[in-house]
Amino acid sequence: MRAFTVHQGVAAPIMQDNIDTDQLIPSREMKRVSKSGLGAGLFAGWRYRYDGSQKIGPAENFVLNQPAYRDASILLSGRNFGCGSSREHAVWALTDFGIRAIIAEGFGAIFRMNCGRNGLLAIDLPADEIAALRRFCEVDPQANQLTVDLTNNRVEAGDLHSFSFKIDEADRHMLLNGLDFIDFSLQFQDDINRFAEAYRQQHSWAVLPASSNGD
Repeated sequence: MRAFTVHQGVAAPIMQDNIDTDQLIPSREMKRVSKSGLGAGLFAGWRYRYDGSQKIGPAENFVLNQPAYRDASILLSGRNFGCGSSREHAVWALTDFGIRAIIAEGFGAIFRMNCGRNGLLAIDLPADEIAALRRFCEVDPQANQLTVDLTNNRVEAGDLHSFSFKIDEADRHMLLNGLDFIDFSLQFQDDINRFAEAYRQQHSWAVLPASSNGD
């Protein structure tokens, strides 16, 4: 997984509360068996114009379709971002699109957990601080980029604003070191091996000989 230390990028405001996982990626867009390619379905209901169920083109007014927010990699949003179902595809779609961090007033609990496991940084900030970041970016989104510094837990907006944030330490460790949940568990491989060996010795009656296991 790609490590997250310091990231600078264009920030796009989608200032709504309760953006749920079906809005992030509708179920009709989840036609792949891998994480790759799901970015095309991100915010599909808002990014595209439809004729019935057929897409007929981009929705020009949607922020991520506007030239000023081309290549946006940071989102600003409201309360309870990523609420609703446990759909991990929502995080996969965001990362596949190129989003590296989301700054919001709060997140759905499962969505936040999925972010940490997939290299996406979810940052909680108060409404007034997000409003200040939005005002800074909207002047010139391409020039006024945000810097998200996970090594120091800060969001920088040029020389105008610098806000600190808190994040779960386990998520921070995984993001800084580019670890997914399996990589994180394998850091304790020696402890796992010691436990398995002790278990085999204490419960030999319940463990098949290695030859019977096909080892």
